[in-house]
Amino acid sequence: MTPLIPAYGTASLADLSSSLLTVVGVDGNNPLGLAPAERVLLFLVDGLGADLLRAHPEAAPFLSARPISVLTAGFPATTATSLGSLGTGRPPGEHGMLGYQLAVPGAGYLLNCLRWTVPGPPILPDEWQPTPTVYQRATAAGVSASYVAPSKFETTGFNQAVYRGVRFVGADGIDDRVEGVRHALAEPRSHVTVYYGNLDAVGHRTGWGSPQWLDQLAVVDRMAERLAATLPPGSVMYVTADHGMVNVTERIDADTLPALREGVALLGGETRARHVYTAPGATGTVLETWRDILDGKAWVVSRDEAVESGWFGPRVRAEWLPRIGDVLAVPYTDCAVTASVAEPHESSFIGCHGSLTPAEQRIPLLEVSTR
Repeated sequence: MTPLIPAYGTASLADLSSSLLTVVGVDGNNPLGLAPAERVLLFLVDGLGADLLRAHPEAAPFLSARPISVLTAGFPATTATSLGSLGTGRPPGEHGMLGYQLAVPGAGYLLNCLRWTVPGPPILPDEWQPTPTVYQRATAAGVSASYVAPSKFETTGFNQAVYRGVRFVGADGIDDRVEGVRHALAEPRSHVTVYYGNLDAVGHRTGWGSPQWLDQLAVVDRMAERLAATLPPGSVMYVTADHGMVNVTERIDADTLPALREGVALLGGETRARHVYTAPGATGTVLETWRDILDGKAWVVSRDEAVESGWFGPRVRAEWLPRIGDVLAVPYTDCAVTASVAEPHESSFIGCHGSLTPAEQRIPLLEVSTR
């Protein structure tokens, strides 16, 4: 099986973000060829893979009635990386949000990029991710940039890393989010993003396609219909996701297989996209061991191989290279590389993502317009 390398430069989340700026008149590249509008709304649904949506049109009649273009998420196919790409309009290799858990170079521990937790001195978001955001660019061009999301996100380090320059609108319930979008779109030349995360959360617990997940998909569909009804004349709404999902049927536990811990200083990433940081001089042995154990289940490559193959984009900034594992292990079957002791919560997930498979990489792009 061959990895699905994200379509950086033509059809990735970073390209969507760049194109959305041009919709509201900000100078820049428009690789998706999106048409101009006075106002643009992005409905970001965590975990809504294109393949998943197409598999259940009955649960999402409003969305399924519209033509679906397909984008690729980027690698890893995970929220921290994807929102970094959306927030900057750059591939992961340029913005540096290269996974869920990354080594802090020279420190000997991991930063959880999504929760922004670290067992050491605080890490400043604008130093970890210094690339200017699309919201800063929008504001500088006279566009009103707003982000409508749960209130708890406002002051997080992750939000400060990828949403700098945006006007945050705290809205916890669906009604609040729809109303927050309505007010934000009242601004002329507005760029509004609204986030919904429960589909992904339920998918982790019960698997995509489960009755609970289908109930959430129906909620997403009704929310999309309500958001479309808020669009003033001359507006456009795009619906997309940060990644897809697979249901895992096999768990390979690094905390119960001593061979997978030999020579490993830190185990980062997540179950479908592992960053393996090796002890000095152990990279070759670790690479060989992980390849043997995961043979027929995962792509296991060195850092150099991943970078040269374009997994993180056309280039990776030199200062970001130590954040990438010396070895990367990326399953392509329905298996997960868990760590039951170090990561008991994540190790229990049924629905997982991160890899370079179509189900995880392919995300939808749908349009509703009042132009």
